Amino acid sequence: MDVNLLITLGALLGAVPLVFLLFIRNQDLPKPAPVSPFKHLDERKASIYENLRDLQFEYRVGKLSDADYLAVKLDLQKELAGVLAAIDEVKAQIEKTGSAPAVPVVAPARKNTCPSCGASFEKTLKFCGECGKPMAVAK
Repeated sequence: MDVNLLITLGALLGAVPLVFLLFIRNQDLPKPAPVSPFKHLDERKASIYENLRDLQFEYRVGKLSDADYLAVKLDLQKELAGVLAAIDEVKAQIEKTGSAPAVPVVAPARKNTCPSCGASFEKTLKFCGECGKPMAVAK
């Protein structure tokens, strides 16, 4: 085959998808799946439950003292209560108005909570005591 013919075919093959993409209208695109107003709250709730299970396992193995176990467990339970209250608030608003709130209701973020695993601590740390990943440093 001739080199010029190959270059022409390559250019045509590259131009066809480009022309196709230029003529797609927004009306032709499928509508995105609706996002559940509970999705972020359910994910946070599952994360807290997982942290409670991990905490209980580490306590049973003997890695934590009674005082540490009770303090961290209480913090996680308070956080869980906030998430469950937010879920109830969203449900009440859906029943009241018939639609989900425009701005998702989120439980207040804790100052000394690990962004990776969700473990919370009494004092500010540079690295998480549970997973070892860096904590957000306050400026």
